[in-house]
Amino acid sequence: MRSLPHPRPRPGITGAHVLSRTDLADSPELISLYDGVRAIPQIIDGIRCHCGCANPPKLYSLLSCYESSGMALECKICQGQGRLAVRLHGEGRTLKEIRAAIDAKFD
Repeated sequence: MRSLPHPRPRPGITGAHVLSRTDLADSPELISLYDGVRAIPQIIDGIRCHCGCANPPKLYSLLSCYESSGMALECKICQGQGRLAVRLHGEGRTLKEIRAAIDAKFD
């Protein structure tokens, strides 16, 4: 999958469609992850998902995996990428640095 580029974050993207705490009532272990993703949509939207779910045209980026019925509810790769992105962003890393770390771990 290395040949697939990371998407460009969409202007004005928000975390409004990321599943809420209420939506995650049956998966409380994922609440903090989804909260983290929702807080940095401009970063998550600039990351290609490495699990293969990016092939359907309706899924634009890793952010798509956390919206509505996205794969992050079940997929450990989506979850791992999200956790790494949230942690690295919290450490002050740039989108370019986060992409490189995700590629190194998940490609």
